[in-house]
Amino acid sequence: MDNVRVRFAPSPTGTLHIGGARTALFNWLFARGQNGKLVLRLEDTDLARSTEDSATGILDGLKWLGLDWDEGPDIGGPCGPYRQSERLPIYKQYLKQLLDSGKAYHCFCTPEELRSAKEKAEANQKPYAYAGTCRDLSPAEVSARLEQGSQPVIRFKMPSTGNTIVQDLVRGEVKFQNELMDDFIIAKADGWPTYNFAVVVDDYSMRISHVIRAEEHLSNTPKQVLLYEALRLPLPKFAHVSMILAPDRSKLSKRHGATSVQEFREQGYLPQALLNYLALLGWSLGDDTDIMSSHEMIARFNLNQVSKSAAIYDIEKLTWMNGHYMNEIDTPQLALSLEKEARTRGWLTDENQDYFCQTIDLVRSRVKTVAELLLAIEYFFVAPTSYDEKGATKYFYKNGALENLQMVAALLETRPFNAESLEAAIRSRAEEAGLKAADLIHPTRLALSGRTNTPGLFEVMELLGAQACRERINRAIALLENKGG
Repeated sequence: MDNVRVRFAPSPTGTLHIGGARTALFNWLFARGQNGKLVLRLEDTDLARSTEDSATGILDGLKWLGLDWDEGPDIGGPCGPYRQSERLPIYKQYLKQLLDSGKAYHCFCTPEELRSAKEKAEANQKPYAYAGTCRDLSPAEVSARLEQGSQPVIRFKMPSTGNTIVQDLVRGEVKFQNELMDDFIIAKADGWPTYNFAVVVDDYSMRISHVIRAEEHLSNTPKQVLLYEALRLPLPKFAHVSMILAPDRSKLSKRHGATSVQEFREQGYLPQALLNYLALLGWSLGDDTDIMSSHEMIARFNLNQVSKSAAIYDIEKLTWMNGHYMNEIDTPQLALSLEKEARTRGWLTDENQDYFCQTIDLVRSRVKTVAELLLAIEYFFVAPTSYDEKGATKYFYKNGALENLQMVAALLETRPFNAESLEAAIRSRAEEAGLKAADLIHPTRLALSGRTNTPGLFEVMELLGAQACRERINRAIALLENKGG
């Protein structure tokens, strides 16, 4: 396909929502699969709510997911500026064209007048639509009001009859009745364009060939189509992808858990897993494929396979998928995902990197997220200051527990410190004492980790080392002695 150019155009008024990330991903897959270009544009004309921190967070979230772009506010390009707040002269040029051609007009109706009209319609149980009060003002009257200092909005003249047809690559032909749409505002009183107008000018001037975006924008599309036609500009191809809904099919919100890329990142999900999961929300390959690399996604992505039906958010599947990637990536790469937090906590230094990776290797198959991994390796760096309550009742506070720990402590003084020797010694000592090996293993595990569930005890002991094991077991022995055994 020649000259494919798509765009992702977030509004920097908040975090990168997973719906936005999925839209960015579909655009990225389409562009990369068609040897096209992906343009990143910041739609920041809401000056009151747009922030630089939000813009930075969105860009960082995309980069963390592994999504890159060919043109954008940070790297420039031939069709800039790539921030709407820097494109006002361009918008004014096209607004003038619509006004000069009679396709748009100045509206001087006050907010109070419009509010009154809306309240009257509601009182009569009728849908509100702008009545076109200023639609046929004479040029002389418009000039006079402008000279008096009035600050009007600019409205687009909608056709009052007929239909506007949207040809959608996902939904097919969608028909909208023009009479149900009023003369909508394309520029506010402060001169800044509204979304529907700005997006048309930007997509045309940035030579966007395909507009791939969320279903919620479908209702805006007929207005945009009419603007393209009024400006005599070629239409891009539209593709509106389905919404992402909660498991109960309600609108996804924070009550359903994490909803932003940043939240998933903080909760310990890997970018590879989140990207893979998002790709399958609304894109059906027609088989049972779940796990795909980004290269496989690019090779297989097809807009014809994007579903019209809403995608259902399933945190359990994402967590399962994350667990798969936790075991697929190599240990140094997994260690990188923990590095910042581990260094902050003092667990990782330049001198103990090998040990740090060994702890990850030992526990990684038992966890599903990076956050769980961080918790799972904690006792390798921080001696327990408390013990699992149920575990302590079961393994510490019973007859013989003190003597059992003392047996293990004595063995640590005389045996080579590796998993094989430790296992042989502890099992042999248990047999000599007429005990089950578990009578020594369980309290030892609790003394070393504070937990009842860890990887194999003997591997844990070898990795902790003799000194740490002796200190921790002796601390547990002292606790039991103080409690009277």
